[in-house]
Amino acid sequence: MKIAELDGIRLHYREDGDPGGVPVVFGNSLGTDLRLWDQVLPLLPAGFRYIRYDKRGHGLSQCTKPPYPMGTLVRDAEMLIDHLELTGVIFVGLSIGGLIAQGLAAKRPELLRGIVLSNTGAKIGTREMWDERIAGVEADGIEALADATMQRWFSETFRQTPPFLAWRNMLVRQPQDGYVGCSAAIAGTDFYTTTAAITLPTLGIAGSEDGSTPPDLVRETADLIAGSKFKLIRGAGHLPCVEKPEEYAAILSEFLHEVRG
Repeated sequence: MKIAELDGIRLHYREDGDPGGVPVVFGNSLGTDLRLWDQVLPLLPAGFRYIRYDKRGHGLSQCTKPPYPMGTLVRDAEMLIDHLELTGVIFVGLSIGGLIAQGLAAKRPELLRGIVLSNTGAKIGTREMWDERIAGVEADGIEALADATMQRWFSETFRQTPPFLAWRNMLVRQPQDGYVGCSAAIAGTDFYTTTAAITLPTLGIAGSEDGSTPPDLVRETADLIAGSKFKLIRGAGHLPCVEKPEEYAAILSEFLHEVRG
């Protein structure tokens, strides 16, 4: 286990692949940790340095008191990249990880060579929706919204399989402060103007059964960036890297090779 001691936060991260390869940094969704990518990593090409981290308030990273501004989460990723002395990073962000990717691309484009916006948007939901969700968690805990969340996250087919229980457990065992803090970050974020100014190579990935960030939202967000590409994974929900790891890895691998040059 590796812990990066950064300014005001300790982040847990893991490295796989070629230590001298092109760096690929993965940002997770709300309510998950770096195990989100476990099934995809072994299927990705050699010659890359794969770095996963638990964002603030998730997994084994430090959990600070909420709320978290999105700028704080972007800065956490920025500090980790600087701490590891990385350049030419390909940042793969899913859901809130995709918001972090957009914020980082706008703030520090010189650190990046490309971004993947997976199951995300320039704006996800409304402030009122997130405020209601936060109030529900503060009153009754994450368990109270777990079933509704699972319906948005996963296809009906996947919800009938044994691994489904593990993802539900991961959500409900998430620190409440971390969930609330990151929910507040999403609530306050609207990157439509910011993202439209990004010029980096970009790939959008959506799941056809995604109830959290539907395909049209992902496509609309990717289309803000000139020259972007978009891929739809059919039969998968909000976490296609979990439901369809082989297809997800194939799509991501093609982009990694293209961007590496």
